[in-house]
Amino acid sequence: MKDAFGTPQSLLILGGTSEIALATARRLVARRTRTVWLAGRPSPALERAAADLRDIGADARTVAFDALDSESHEETLGKVFAEGDIDMVLLAFGILGDQARDEGDPMAAVRVAQTNYTGAVSAGLICARALQAQGHGSLVVLSSVAGERARRANFIYGSSKAGLDAFAQGLGDALHGTGVHVMVVRPGFVRSKMTAGMAEAPMATTPVAVALAIETGLRRRSEAVWVPGPLRLVMSALRHVPRPVFRRLPV
Repeated sequence: MKDAFGTPQSLLILGGTSEIALATARRLVARRTRTVWLAGRPSPALERAAADLRDIGADARTVAFDALDSESHEETLGKVFAEGDIDMVLLAFGILGDQARDEGDPMAAVRVAQTNYTGAVSAGLICARALQAQGHGSLVVLSSVAGERARRANFIYGSSKAGLDAFAQGLGDALHGTGVHVMVVRPGFVRSKMTAGMAEAPMATTPVAVALAIETGLRRRSEAVWVPGPLRLVMSALRHVPRPVFRRLPV
């Protein structure tokens, strides 16, 4: 069960090698979290991540999980919840894709959509049902400001995040009053391995900063968290810019 400050004792990360997720896990382990499940495709990186968390005092375990294999989610996640209550699920898997390539390769674009949206719908609903059955818990969903308004530069990725964001908001409404808290996290450009080599956008942030925002949001029982905070105002303005003008903006 979570303590008075919103820190979970147990954490399930879907996307166990995500830099944001692991930065969040380290912060939470430093507070109170003791059990961490890292769900992801089996790899040396997944095992290293678990070992690093064990080094700082966590009981870190790995479980094979493939976002694209939705038919396996029920069994895989069911086994995790069967081991004991999970106080927090962090849905952190996703791929950026390559916009230029994906526009010419529809199947590559579909893979982005299936990973970021379809896989998240499957895993999110299964975890939400399990959290509701145990009567408590938080589901934290990593969205993106890219989902606020489709941009020419990354509309395939952005559209998948828009779908995820809308799904998570609706799921939060569906679970209101059940004891399950859903929080959507919308980072801007995050300096990470996924964005290495890309031109940095204004108001760029880091995995550590996103982790701090997640921890603060948990404590406040926030429903939506922007990282950095001022992006909320920026995106609110951009949503209302007329399309002919928006097309000409350097965004």
